[in-house]
Amino acid sequence: MHSSNVTFSEKDSLILTSYKTTARGLAAYLGSGYEIVLHSLEDLNHSVVSIINGHHTGREVGAPITDLALSMLSKINESPGSDYISYFSTNKNGEPLRSTTIVIRGEKGNPIGLLCINFYLNTPISSLLHTLSPKTELQQETFLSESFSENVEELLSESLEEAKQRVYGDESISPSNKNKEIIHILYQKGVFNLKDSVVTIAEMLGISKNTVYMHLRNLK
Repeated sequence: MHSSNVTFSEKDSLILTSYKTTARGLAAYLGSGYEIVLHSLEDLNHSVVSIINGHHTGREVGAPITDLALSMLSKINESPGSDYISYFSTNKNGEPLRSTTIVIRGEKGNPIGLLCINFYLNTPISSLLHTLSPKTELQQETFLSESFSENVEELLSESLEEAKQRVYGDESISPSNKNKEIIHILYQKGVFNLKDSVVTIAEMLGISKNTVYMHLRNLK
């Protein structure tokens, strides 16, 4: 990869723009000790198109690509299949950073951007612990249920069990409507987007697949 700009197709632009959401999500998850930078190779003189926590390196949107990033792009392109690299560096103040640079490829497999994650190693432990701690009721984040299943059948079983607990614990739902409400909950969670989920859920509930289809038709 030479130190020249890249011509983007319309799809290339869409692909790169989609990474802005990835950058924001990573920043929200990792916390203020991490600088997340999205570079576009369309204009190397103003390559930074998104940056969160830029105070760690003093950069803003419109900043140029770094010489190290250019060098790494060349090395990555010389080694096919190596689309990322991790390393230590320092900011303008000589403070240490632990960094990762990931190549973003366009519709034809050509590099169109870089996603860089820089961890400020002088981040206070108290700040890291704050990021890892559950938020109070006044803050936005909260605990959500998530199943880390090993296979689809286990995922369906766990999702069904959670729905059953909610429905069976609600005395306002009549016995004749419990299966309907269970299927409603599973539908809202997107469970029925999984292959063969209707048949599997029907077997687990001890009802016919036609009954499940009937409830789903009514929901749609």
